Amino acid sequence: MSLKAETDKQLIGTGLKRRTEEALANEFLRKAVSFTTDKLKTGKLQATDEFGSWEAWRERGREIRKHVVENLDYYLTQFSDNVAKAGGNVYFCSTGEEAVQTFLDIAKKRDAKLVAKGKSMVSEEIRLNHRLEEQGIEAIETDLGEYILQLAQETPSHLIIPAIHKNKQQIADLFSNEAGETFAPDTKVLAGYARGRLRNYFLEADIGLTGCNFGVAESGAITLVSNEGNGRMVSTVPPCHVVIMGMERLVPTYDDLEVMLNLLARSATGQKLTTYTSMITGPRREGELDGPEELHLIILDNGRSAQLGDPVFQEVLHCIRCAACLNACPVYRHVGGHTYGSVYSGPIGAVLTPLLQQDMKEAGQLAYASSLCGACYEACPVKIPLHDMLVQLRARKVKQGFTPLAERIAFKTFQTAFGHVKLYKLAARSAYYALKPFAKRGYLKKAPGPAAGWTQSRHFPMLAERPFRDRWSELQRELKRQPAKAASAANEADAHANQEQPPQGGRQHD
Repeated sequence: MSLKAETDKQLIGTGLKRRTEEALANEFLRKAVSFTTDKLKTGKLQATDEFGSWEAWRERGREIRKHVVENLDYYLTQFSDNVAKAGGNVYFCSTGEEAVQTFLDIAKKRDAKLVAKGKSMVSEEIRLNHRLEEQGIEAIETDLGEYILQLAQETPSHLIIPAIHKNKQQIADLFSNEAGETFAPDTKVLAGYARGRLRNYFLEADIGLTGCNFGVAESGAITLVSNEGNGRMVSTVPPCHVVIMGMERLVPTYDDLEVMLNLLARSATGQKLTTYTSMITGPRREGELDGPEELHLIILDNGRSAQLGDPVFQEVLHCIRCAACLNACPVYRHVGGHTYGSVYSGPIGAVLTPLLQQDMKEAGQLAYASSLCGACYEACPVKIPLHDMLVQLRARKVKQGFTPLAERIAFKTFQTAFGHVKLYKLAARSAYYALKPFAKRGYLKKAPGPAAGWTQSRHFPMLAERPFRDRWSELQRELKRQPAKAASAANEADAHANQEQPPQGGRQHD
């Protein structure tokens, strides 16, 4: 999937079914995604068991995120004021386009030609790389997974492991094409090449760009967590550091940050703490040996504020981007992240994407990419009820009239049939005879018409010839007759016994 091929809405819309079918037919993809998500999920369970009192920590995390989102205006003001006091420049941007333009203005002032990027989902969200390319500015991804995908011209397929769908041979082929020499599919060899290749970009970049995992309101500190050293290189070596963060990514204090870092690392990768946790407060000060000359912070709304005050969807802003819901989701584990056609995949993406884009017609289709099993809620470290939100998104899509006409007619018919007992019974009996020609050995292996989707990947049990309701009614009637029969039989037995008894006081003879 080329990054230049389609816009986000085109990716999400009509291609969802096609991408799902392609993913299900890709055996390697399914095995790769399943293997890695299993490993991450197992690591999380082990880490949380060893940690102890995990549910208490989850509740504490939920309370922190709830408090921040409910008081977001206060903490944004406090945070931005403290960033400015530390020497940083702060910009509030309502839309992705405004954020891109703000970045371009900063780049123009510095006459920037090269941007070294750390991992940033927000920059993917606003499609920053494309705009930089249009302006003749080279943007290089320095996170290993993102660098691999940049060479492959693909989008991330996982929130924390963007190249989850690639194997070592595919990566070796990409690096070989880039370098003009052949590399063996060996992890150390491939990592060594990437390290050497990227090192000069850190030294030559005019701007270093990062995201922000958490902003600490009480100090204005920008917190970055990473398992690679590129985050520190990007934020300290180039003369200018630009941070793009979603407006909700705040914690009030360092004590709260401690809670969130414990939840994030264990939920994401099963680690006690990520390898690198950096806290950046302003640009380089006089006498300091490293750090940028300038620090710019772009705080992005891009649809987030529309969820504030919403009794159903406000909690989606609690997300800390740990990807635990992806690792637990049976749908994601079968089809991977590219199927969603959005920067944010998995259950959180299925909820967040239509809300941020305010698009129920196309992006709203993602709400159906779920089994509603609730595994995402159980995995979420801050207890976001994603499965309930997905149901509400489906309802919103229906109310706005974005479901197909045939579907609306079908459900209207369903409503009518299930609203009348006689019609329901007639429909149940009719369905058996209508489907009987398609059944073999008690199963439908290929259902007709609109029902065909149910049997594409599984067999559907055939309807019973006699509906359960009929059999249950008959059983109830039989049970009611049983006491009467039993009483009658008992009376007959007593009468017969009395006839055979000798008179009282009489004598029996041999």
